[in-house]
Amino acid sequence: MKGRSSVADRPVPLAGGVFTMGSDHHYPEEAPAHRERVGAFAIDPTQVTNAQFRDFVRATGYRTVAEREPRAEDFPDAPPENLVPGSLVFTPTSGPVDLRHISLWWTWTPGACWSSPEGPGSSVKRRPDHPVVHVAFEDALAYATWAGADLPTEAEWEYAARGGLDGATYTWGDAARPGGRIMANTWDGPDFPWRSTRESGFTRTAPVGHFPANGYGLFDMAGNVWEWTTDWWTDRHPEQESRPCCAPDHRRQSREDETDEARSYDPAQPQFRIGRRVVKGGSHLCADTYCLRYRPAARRPQMVDTGTSHLGFRCVRRDDDAQVPS
Repeated sequence: MKGRSSVADRPVPLAGGVFTMGSDHHYPEEAPAHRERVGAFAIDPTQVTNAQFRDFVRATGYRTVAEREPRAEDFPDAPPENLVPGSLVFTPTSGPVDLRHISLWWTWTPGACWSSPEGPGSSVKRRPDHPVVHVAFEDALAYATWAGADLPTEAEWEYAARGGLDGATYTWGDAARPGGRIMANTWDGPDFPWRSTRESGFTRTAPVGHFPANGYGLFDMAGNVWEWTTDWWTDRHPEQESRPCCAPDHRRQSREDETDEARSYDPAQPQFRIGRRVVKGGSHLCADTYCLRYRPAARRPQMVDTGTSHLGFRCVRRDDDAQVPS
């Protein structure tokens, strides 16, 4: 891949197998814990960085969703002033707020995009090794296609994140801070979203690879930024292993995908018939007292047309001739 971070030189090959996916002990959407099978694949050791995404944009002239003018017919209830290119940016509050209302700390920011993460006047020039953000699903997929890769399924992502520790709470084990060590870029302290202790040294994204790798040598599978997967959102996992053992009928699969997309719509916002994909891994905004989701089992829905200042991605490859560990 062009522009690869110096932290790692190539994708990490994984043999695949059966593992325990999900959790019965945390948030309801993670249940039920069940046995899941994945095939062999290779996964990038880091999240795609600003430098890597810049290379893609320079090579292709690609414009992200956040850089395009929204169409009024797609957002019937949006104020006219919001129908301009932009994205959602985390904005700390001035004090404690009702945590049921996320609009108190998310601000629609005209001009915010991957190259200006906090809006006009901000830049990634001094953050080439930070994960790219403000990428919608189609942006991530466009990059992956250009790189000769794909985005991971939810099962592939979780299998990789566990690093061989089947059933463990975190990517590194069951203790949040083994020996007192900070293992991921998450929100420091209990006072989300207004006051961070800054114990980790970061209040937004961190350079990829700054925190310890998991057992497979993969960095930031917890925290830093959420990551896209290809799965449509469901409120729960299926009761049984769902990965088929044989190649699907692609015509039938297309119809199933259409149904799965419709089922992923947000029932709380019926005016938006926009599919939601599963995102994984948590971010630098995950606070233990509010969003304990920097765990392999954790999952959240994300509208496919929406990027944010804490959402990125990494790529996978499934070449038949790829070498995998025995």
